[in-house]
Amino acid sequence: MRMETVIRKSLGLKAHFVMEIIEVGNTLLAIVDRLGLRLLRCSCCGRKARRTHGRACKDREWRDLSVRDKQLVIVYRPFRVVCPTCGVRVEKLPWAAPRQRVTDALAMAVAMLAKKLSWSEVASHYRLNWKTVAAVVKRAVACGLARRRWKPLHVLGIDEVSRSKGQKYITLVYDLERGQLVWIGKDRVTSTMNEFFAWLGKRRRRSITVVCCDMWAIYIDAIRTNLPKAQIVFDRFHVVKHLNEAVEEVRRAMWRALHGEERIAFKRTRWLWLKNPWNLTRKESRRLSALCRKNMPIIRAYYLKEAFQHFWDYLYEGWARPYLKHWLWWASHSKLEPFIKFGQMIRDHLDGILAWTKLRVSNGALEGLNNKVKSVSKRSYGFRNPETYMNAIWHACGNLPLVLE
Repeated sequence: MRMETVIRKSLGLKAHFVMEIIEVGNTLLAIVDRLGLRLLRCSCCGRKARRTHGRACKDREWRDLSVRDKQLVIVYRPFRVVCPTCGVRVEKLPWAAPRQRVTDALAMAVAMLAKKLSWSEVASHYRLNWKTVAAVVKRAVACGLARRRWKPLHVLGIDEVSRSKGQKYITLVYDLERGQLVWIGKDRVTSTMNEFFAWLGKRRRRSITVVCCDMWAIYIDAIRTNLPKAQIVFDRFHVVKHLNEAVEEVRRAMWRALHGEERIAFKRTRWLWLKNPWNLTRKESRRLSALCRKNMPIIRAYYLKEAFQHFWDYLYEGWARPYLKHWLWWASHSKLEPFIKFGQMIRDHLDGILAWTKLRVSNGALEGLNNKVKSVSKRSYGFRNPETYMNAIWHACGNLPLVLE
C-alpha cells in the first residue's frame, strides 16, 4: 500500500486526496488537495455546499502523528464555501477541528497522555508548544462535559482546594454516592456558590437530600437558601481537624511556659497527643503513660480530645446529644481557651454535627479527590491561570468521556 493511500485512509478523506509526500529534513509534508468537484461541507453547520468562493491566501499546516522518527505535516489550502444557511464560510476539514493546528488523531493522543503527565512533558514528547497542549485539553474537557450523562444527585460534598498562595481557592462539588466530580468553581465566595446553584437549576435541586461540607459560613448560607429541604452534615474530617488544632495550641502554649528539665521531658511529644491510642507503638505508649501521671494542661486537652472521639460511635441522636452536651460543659470548664473556642464552634453547628449519627456521611472521598487534584498541580509546578487549572482538574479527575467532536 502506498504512503499516500495510508494517509488518505487514516485521515478519512472523501472529498480530498494526497497529491504527494515531500521529505524535508526530519519532516514529511503530505500535500493535500480537493478531489475533482466533490462537494465540501460548511465548518459551522456541516451541510454540503454546492458553490465555493475562492480559497485561503496561503497554505496551512497541521501536525499529525509522527511516522517513526519523522514528523508528519498535512499541507492544504482550504476553500471558502457558500453555505445556504451560514453564508460564506471556510470548509470543514475531516482531519482537524476549526482553528486547530493539529489533527484529531494527534489531539486524541495528546489528550490521553495529558491525563497522566504534566503538559510540559506531553509537549516535549510530541514536540509541540505547551499552549497547543493546553488548547487540546480545553477542547477535550468541553466535549467531555457536553457528552457527560447525568443521573439524579442525592448526596453532595462541597470542599475547597488551594490553587496558589494568598488564600486563593477552587471550590469542588462532588457526588458522594457515585464518587464523581460534579462541578468546579473559582474561589470560595458567595458568587461562586450562586453560580453553582444557577448552573444546577431548580429541577436538579429537588432530588438533593444531604449536603456534606465544612463549617464555612458562605457554604452554609448558600445551601440553606437554595436547598431549604436538604440536611447539612458537617464533615467529620474538618471537625477532628479543629479538635487537633485545639490540642496543638495547648501544647505550644505549654512548651513556651516550660524550662529546663521539664522542657527536655516534654520534647518531641507532638504526635503523642494527636495520634489515636491504637496507632501508638509500645515505646510511645509507655512515654504517654508517664506524661499522663503529671498534672499539666495538655493532659486535660488530651483527655478532652479522646472523650470527644467517642461521639462518632453513637448511632442514635437521642443518646449522642446528651453525651455531646456533657462534653461541651466539660470543655467550657476546662480553663483551656482553645477548647472553650472549639466548644462554642460545636454549639453553633450542633444540628449539622448530630446529623452524623443517622446519616454517616463524610467528605472522605472528596478528600481523596483533593489529594489527586493537588498532585495535578504539583506535577505541573502550579498554574498561573485558574481556568487552565480547572481544565486540568476536569481532564485528570473528572472521569469525562474522551471525545473530540
